[in-house]
Amino acid sequence: MRDAPPISNVAWPDARRIISSRYPPVDLFEDIADPRDWELLAAAEARTNPRINESIGWLDLVPPERRVSGAGASYVMAPFVHVSPDWAGRFNDGTFGAYYAARTFETAVAETAYHKGVFFKSTDEAPGWIAQMRELVGAVDNEFHDIRGEAEYEDCIDPDSYGASQELARALRAAGSKGIAYPSVRDPSGECVGAFWPEVIGLPVQGRHLGYHFDGDRVDLVRDEGSGEVWRIV
Repeated sequence: MRDAPPISNVAWPDARRIISSRYPPVDLFEDIADPRDWELLAAAEARTNPRINESIGWLDLVPPERRVSGAGASYVMAPFVHVSPDWAGRFNDGTFGAYYAARTFETAVAETAYHKGVFFKSTDEAPGWIAQMRELVGAVDNEFHDIRGEAEYEDCIDPDSYGASQELARALRAAGSKGIAYPSVRDPSGECVGAFWPEVIGLPVQGRHLGYHFDGDRVDLVRDEGSGEVWRIV
């Protein structure tokens, strides 16, 4: 394996993440103070609610000492306990999760709009306002392996392939890395992080509700559902 990337402190007081509004929060992560009790409580709840495991996800993927609780914790825990090869990303292969966030709102929109557009096109969706999203705003202040400006790791930001980036993520995560800072692939001036564990990310608060418009080929418009303001994605 090549040498590990350098480590940098990433301090973004209002990093942005955009997720589907249809993804329901799980109150367990919000209300229970001690994460060590979660399995026991989930097992008790499952006796009367057979779908609880589907809602909570795979708790054993996150050791108790790495779990987070409190307001906003559901948004952080979700990508680590709901994993599947069908939901693999640039720095997670579907056997483990990652929490992705961008430095700015514009970069978060560029990243998510691209992927939504690819999905809608592959499923032959009709043009229209067909995605409801929510913005999460939270601090990122931690040390991450950093491939921004590192020519040796250009293959990890390939716009069409996740092979090299997932290989790097597996190796760094196994060696104890907190995550990876990297240049946005969909916004030339943007920056992102992919965190490997929940506790390395600050708990976010919900920001705006957004609508994404699909033109038959790509997501071309974003609407603030509160103000009605619409932005065109260039």
